[in-house]
Amino acid sequence: MWQLNLPVYNFRIKKQEDKSYLFDSQRKKYVSLTPEEWVRQHFIRYMIEEKGYPAALLAIEKQLTVNGLKKRCDAILFDMEMHPVMIIEFKAPHINITQETFDQAAVYNSKLQVDFFMISNGLNHYCCKLDKNNSKYLFFDGIPDFALLKSNI
Repeated sequence: MWQLNLPVYNFRIKKQEDKSYLFDSQRKKYVSLTPEEWVRQHFIRYMIEEKGYPAALLAIEKQLTVNGLKKRCDAILFDMEMHPVMIIEFKAPHINITQETFDQAAVYNSKLQVDFFMISNGLNHYCCKLDKNNSKYLFFDGIPDFALLKSNI
């Protein structure tokens, strides 16, 4: 598999007709094992197991309608009242995270109106808060624990 800048986790993987599938414990089903999915699965486990994010507050591949088009957000973090607070986007390890990646999250944010973004390609990870007054991103040093993020919500 792909080497990531995240802890190593064990996953249930099965092969079917020369294609690999990984069991997604959040969605409770097997999903196609792509490089981006490998990043998503590791990063979600990292958020839950290492950083204390409640699994029940994470929605995976949430569909949104933006300007009449159906889009699919990689993951969304909700607060305890189930209001969206963070958009989480994943890229395959060979895809560089660029301004375009943040712009993609901003398109989703036109619908969700959240203050936080988290973006990872499994090698590089970014978490930021949107400073609406100055139209810029304020970056955290690393990925914050849920307790720290919760105090900023």
